[in-house]
Amino acid sequence: MTSTTTDILDSYARLADRFGAVVDHVRASAWDAPSPCEGWSARDVLAHVVTSQRGFLAQRGIDASTSHPLDVDGPTDSATDPRTGWHAHDDRMRELLADPAVAGMEYDGVFGRTTVGQSLVAFHGFDLVVHRWDIAVAAGLDERLGDDELAMLERSADGFGDHLYDDGVCKPALTVPDGADRQERVLARLGRRSPAEV
Repeated sequence: MTSTTTDILDSYARLADRFGAVVDHVRASAWDAPSPCEGWSARDVLAHVVTSQRGFLAQRGIDASTSHPLDVDGPTDSATDPRTGWHAHDDRMRELLADPAVAGMEYDGVFGRTTVGQSLVAFHGFDLVVHRWDIAVAAGLDERLGDDELAMLERSADGFGDHLYDDGVCKPALTVPDGADRQERVLARLGRRSPAEV
């Protein structure tokens, strides 16, 4: 494994570990609770994270599917345990990113030439952080984002520019009250209101 591949895998693993820690703390009864993503339950948010990663890889001829019965490509099944489904997917992603041929695969992205590994950490890493918070809110958990994660979200938002508010990305930015902390300000920029402000 090259050092670049190791860096990509380590970066993905840090984000996925934090995401998985929230997934593991969601009560079974909370998976169908509404999330900050309008019209989506916590279960739907998780399905979105998984299908987005799988879809991105499938476009490049990489199969990231698993044998877990979690139905993330169609109607959600409330009888299926999302936690085991997430961990099966996460294990598969780590297996793929450990392969230099996958992590280093180049392609022309929206913002220029890049690699599969870089996109999974940068673009899909954005999803892992933001949607971790969305799932936590749906489950009634108090989730704090680290300074490194907030900095990443700020950089990503700057990089997206006006595309940040394209349909299906983020809702328009919200105003924040005086004295709002950094997390509240970043989330408001992404169209999300901290539960404490509601």
